[in-house]
Amino acid sequence: MSQPNGGTFDIVILGAGSGGYAAALRAAELNLSVALIDKAELGGTCLHRGCIPTKALLHAAEVAEQTRESEQFGVKAELVGIDMAGVNAYKDGVVARLYKGLQGLLKQDKITIVPGAGKLVAQDTVEVDGKRYTGRNVILATGSYSRSLPGLEVDGKRVITSEHALKLDRVPSSAIVLGGGVIGVEFASVWKAFGADVTILEALPRLVAAEDEEISKAVERAFRKRKINFKVGKPFEKVEHTANGVRATIAGGETVEAEVLLVAVGRGPTTADLGYEQQGITLDRGFVITNERLHTGVGNIYAVGDIVPGLQLAHRGFQQGIFVAEEIAGLRPAPIDEAGIPRVTYSDPEVASMGLTEAKAKEQYGADKISTYNYNLGGNGKSQILKTAGFIKLVRLNDGPVLGVHMVGARMSELVGEAQLIYNWEAFPEEVAQLIHAHPTQNEALGEAFLALAGKPLHAHS
Repeated sequence: MSQPNGGTFDIVILGAGSGGYAAALRAAELNLSVALIDKAELGGTCLHRGCIPTKALLHAAEVAEQTRESEQFGVKAELVGIDMAGVNAYKDGVVARLYKGLQGLLKQDKITIVPGAGKLVAQDTVEVDGKRYTGRNVILATGSYSRSLPGLEVDGKRVITSEHALKLDRVPSSAIVLGGGVIGVEFASVWKAFGADVTILEALPRLVAAEDEEISKAVERAFRKRKINFKVGKPFEKVEHTANGVRATIAGGETVEAEVLLVAVGRGPTTADLGYEQQGITLDRGFVITNERLHTGVGNIYAVGDIVPGLQLAHRGFQQGIFVAEEIAGLRPAPIDEAGIPRVTYSDPEVASMGLTEAKAKEQYGADKISTYNYNLGGNGKSQILKTAGFIKLVRLNDGPVLGVHMVGARMSELVGEAQLIYNWEAFPEEVAQLIHAHPTQNEALGEAFLALAGKPLHAHS
């Protein structure tokens, strides 16, 4: 018996997160017909359970810290407490407004929205609730889920993931954060600002271990100052329930007790039981393998976002979605340089980086070919006004372009745009040093760092 036909489209997209909806919007601009399929809300993890709600919490945390420390600015204020109902209402309001805007954009572009769980049943067909949608091209964009560890059962109450943490109606009195990567340090920052006692457990030798080593050390110093506890280099062994919460054991038999344990050990690709392998698509540890043009090697099937090996970032998926839509339209866009994707951790302090770390640059080019320079934010007027500490680290190829920009301090995320241009345009420090940066801004710190690397330091000397 034949299946009911949902229609034929230029592109059928499975997954409506950052990568999927970006592909849909760009394809519609290029006059391609699109079916966008998702079992959950349009916008995916980033909008509803990731980037947006977590950053709303982080902003509320920043307001709490500023209130607590207001007297140093001559403002007398008292932090009475954290109203989680009010915080959640603010967070959910931000998400709702963005969600409504996205729905409007997709409707305006006449994109066919198909709610329901889709499965790839042929190289050109996705089936949803018994109805088949055929695409001249198919884009897989099914995103990721919060990973756990073998034997570590998430119950959603005492042992939770970031999704559960976003819905908490209270501030836990104490929390263990399992994982010192981006998600872990961001939630540790929030909970500490809200008044919780926080301990991070990280098996790797340092926090935010994917960042430049000096940046990691700066984050650790700042966390010590904020009295955020952390234990690094000791793998997690087990968790037990106690009368009041949980007890976590790490290598060596050391234990930590708290009200809740947040599992923040990374995200896994959502590819199981979706028909990918049956259609000949190659998976590696669940990730979809593609070429540099994001083609799977099967039919006209492409993949974007968290299911493709590499950085699991919303803006990466977003750019990949645009790339694939343009590729299908025959525009032959330039392949995406993975090292040219900005990386930001929105903890307090913030970390923002572009390009190669010092270690990676030396590994790639040889230690004698690499120069670095650190500019301390203490020399920057706006950073003094904000009372923030940190630095900007530059990595360059001797007599060549900038290979990496690494920043730590308040509001560093807002500087990563210029860092991206510098890296992606393969600019030389001498070229950047000619640019004029408004005074007083933190953006000046980038300008000063490049002046120094170009051999003409003004406010900073080696």
